[in-house]
Amino acid sequence: MLPNIAVIGNGYWGKNLVRNFHSLGVLKCVCDTRSEALGEAHTLFGVDTCSSLEALVRDPDIQGVAIAAPAVQHYQITKEFLLAGKDVYVEKPLALRVEEGRELVEIAESQHRILMVGHILQYHPAILKLKELIGSGELGRIQYIYSSRLNWGKLRTEENILWSFAPHDISAILFLLDEMPTSVTATGGAYINPQIFDTTLTACEFDSGAKAHIFVSWLHPFKEQKLVIVGTNKTAVFDDVEKERKLTLNSHHIDWLNRHPVARRDEGVVVPLAADEPLRMECEHFIESMVTRRTARTDGRNGVQVLEVLDACERSLHSHATMVPVREAAPAYFADRSAVIDKDCQIGEGTKIWHFSHIMSGSRIGRNCNLGQNVVVSPGVTIGDRVKIQNNVSVYTGVVLENDVFCGPSMVFTNVINPRSHIERKHEYKTTRVKQGATIGANATVLCGVTLGTYSFVAAGAVVTRDVPDYALVMGVPAVQDGWMCKCGTRLAQSPLTRCPACTRTYLIEDGLCRELTVASVVAA
Repeated sequence: MLPNIAVIGNGYWGKNLVRNFHSLGVLKCVCDTRSEALGEAHTLFGVDTCSSLEALVRDPDIQGVAIAAPAVQHYQITKEFLLAGKDVYVEKPLALRVEEGRELVEIAESQHRILMVGHILQYHPAILKLKELIGSGELGRIQYIYSSRLNWGKLRTEENILWSFAPHDISAILFLLDEMPTSVTATGGAYINPQIFDTTLTACEFDSGAKAHIFVSWLHPFKEQKLVIVGTNKTAVFDDVEKERKLTLNSHHIDWLNRHPVARRDEGVVVPLAADEPLRMECEHFIESMVTRRTARTDGRNGVQVLEVLDACERSLHSHATMVPVREAAPAYFADRSAVIDKDCQIGEGTKIWHFSHIMSGSRIGRNCNLGQNVVVSPGVTIGDRVKIQNNVSVYTGVVLENDVFCGPSMVFTNVINPRSHIERKHEYKTTRVKQGATIGANATVLCGVTLGTYSFVAAGAVVTRDVPDYALVMGVPAVQDGWMCKCGTRLAQSPLTRCPACTRTYLIEDGLCRELTVASVVAA
């Protein structure tokens, strides 16, 4: 069932949210203090309108809100609706202070609410394609990124150009590189109003060796929105103002003439892109996050990362372009004093590691995980976000745990089919993949080389010797399938079209497979 959403603010950008949420069939109400804005929304879309936030807060028919108010109001309005038990999509920036952003994240998590930030470039077909090209290695090692966002723009008085324009580019760069900058240096000029910067140029340094420059201005006589990514193999140019050549790839050619390098430039190859409207994709993602209760791609924590970079830029601006670290060196995770954390591990923010556990070198653990007592994570293991590993579990090399996996107490992984103590078989390790949301019960054993499907469920004490389909329930020794399970962990009825009695998600079971009928398929229908 589709949720009811209210849009707060029917102004310059809010009108686009109103249009998209209405076309997706979820717009219930538009809220604005201006009568003409409400009249326009009612005339165009025939939806309810109101001028009171309090009325929306109290309205039980509204499950979520999209906030397109001035940035200075984002924190207070978002906080009010999260505490009222409603999901929130808020335009960038999440807030104007890092501490406020972190508070909103804590509230959202404590209230079990979806908090999504409008970093629209992460839903742009060109940025998604760039992410794919970088991941495939086609560009080579990323060396340098340059972004420009210039316009004869709408001047703000509550926030400067850095907070108004730069969040787009910072969000995109963090998404593409998948890392935070270690330090930033920012300079700019305040020409219209003292202390309100109209132009800024920011330099970012990354641990990977990549560098980025971000140039934003609302005093330019022309519009420019470009992102240039220079790799060791190719250079990609994303020009959002272009219609036909929005994304191009250029190959590097350097000739040496008389022992001097001469750069050769080609015309570039146009990369085909989907014609999807980024904002519509973003709105659909918010709806789907509300329905599935899955964390949004641009969630509150993502929004806080952007705030941390902006805050560092602001500090650099006001200290005469001094290089400023983005984060303090202290770890963002908790580890009990008895736990052993080897060097060269990556451990995400909010993760907790309890008594006598050992995280070995080269392993990667995501955000908000919980590793119980006496857990061992072997070298090279990758663990996603929000994974729970209960007491006395060893996650051996070759095991991959995706997001939201649950490993019950004393369950067992293996990584070699035919172990012998006198024969070393490290080169024979097999990959065991546990896909998103899967549950492995207490004392179960998972033999190496198998894949446990998305949201599959392995009963306590089972011995898994072969792949488990998505949503499948398996039990016994050896484990055999005994039905299907909903995402929420409730057993499903054995019928082709079945609805979970607990959470009302709908599934289609046919040809030995089970799949959820998501909101995307409902919208398409």
